[in-house]
Amino acid sequence: MLIAQISDTHVQEPGGQLDRSYDTAGHLERAVRHLNALEPRPDVVLLTGDTVDAGGVGEYARLRDILAALRVPLFVIPGNHDSREEMRRAFARDGYLPRTGFLNYTVEDWPVRLIGLDTLVAGEPGGHLCDERLAWLDARLKEVPDRPTVIFMHHPPFRTGLTFMDSMGLLGMDALARVVAPHRQVRQLVSGHMHRAIVTGFAGTVASVCPSTAHQAALDLPPVPGLRVVMEPPAATLLWWEESSGTLAHHLSYINARPHHTIHDGTDWCADAEPPPDFRD
Repeated sequence: MLIAQISDTHVQEPGGQLDRSYDTAGHLERAVRHLNALEPRPDVVLLTGDTVDAGGVGEYARLRDILAALRVPLFVIPGNHDSREEMRRAFARDGYLPRTGFLNYTVEDWPVRLIGLDTLVAGEPGGHLCDERLAWLDARLKEVPDRPTVIFMHHPPFRTGLTFMDSMGLLGMDALARVVAPHRQVRQLVSGHMHRAIVTGFAGTVASVCPSTAHQAALDLPPVPGLRVVMEPPAATLLWWEESSGTLAHHLSYINARPHHTIHDGTDWCADAEPPPDFRD
């Protein structure tokens, strides 16, 4: 099974500041083409929040138009820039989002079980996992204790060293760790929000952050008073599950990467093969 993750697409209506400055909609279009062209193609795509920038109806309409070209099943979860109710309406016909309450749900159709966890606090940049959401997660994990599971959410459940972004992090990290730790089937927690690729250990498993499909947060690890962004290469996260070995391997798949250069054709080394003209540009 191959699970793709994209995050922090921040789609606006045409002419918005992020649309003008970072071409967020155009970057998402390129991400969709990239995912469609992957070999093998992913079985499923997770979009982990901040799907739009202001939670408006027009933004969700544009988001849906772009995602309509995706030829892979898609599952979304809200981030702090999303509107829970507008997201619910925008994706209602897909049938997986709950009709009321938090946008928590499970996906049972593949060898790896997927659990979407809603960390949104309306009107706040940070996230929260309250007792209700944690109890829901614990109950879901107890339902199927022997099946490999990936939890996907927006706010990462750990501090990253990006001081400004950590100030808008997740409340309830320790409580989440207490819920997850006894459930050894949880192979990874994947998230967004930080606009960088980050991986750490968490509660006996692995937690990771997916880059944005557009702009990234600068790697400002010393304490700084603000936030800088940089147009580093956008990427999707790929989780490759091999059932026979029980391996869940974490990869980055860079969007708009240079063309491949084959150095071994499966039979022999291609010692004299020249790389494509734009391979080094």
